[in-house]
Amino acid sequence: MNKEFHIQTNAHSEMLDITHEIEKWITEQGIQEGIAIVSSLHTTAGITVNENADPDVKTDMLMRLDKTYPWTHPQDKHAEGNTAAHLKTSTVGHTQTLIISNGELVLGTWQGVYFCEFDGPRHRKYYVKVIADK
Repeated sequence: MNKEFHIQTNAHSEMLDITHEIEKWITEQGIQEGIAIVSSLHTTAGITVNENADPDVKTDMLMRLDKTYPWTHPQDKHAEGNTAAHLKTSTVGHTQTLIISNGELVLGTWQGVYFCEFDGPRHRKYYVKVIADK
């Protein structure tokens, strides 16, 4: 079972909580047990699981990624000028595998699933593949 989701990002770098969209679709499909693989379809946007209670966590993560991978570097050769976005995506990762139990994503109390934009704003896609237990 697969679904392609579309998302509009609004900033150069941001983390958008996509947990509820994924959970809603899992519920609509009637999936009770299995795994969900969530994947960004871009080389400059990633998927991560992190805290969704305090918005400062997102702010701090983006700030630290910016410090580690500054947008411009005198030795960057990539013609598009977005090497930092590629590095951030490789660091965060483009996919997450999540457990589904009793019709819900198994996440910790403070966890959420995030689409991480590193070269926006843009219209983006992410893909969810569910492998349901029989």
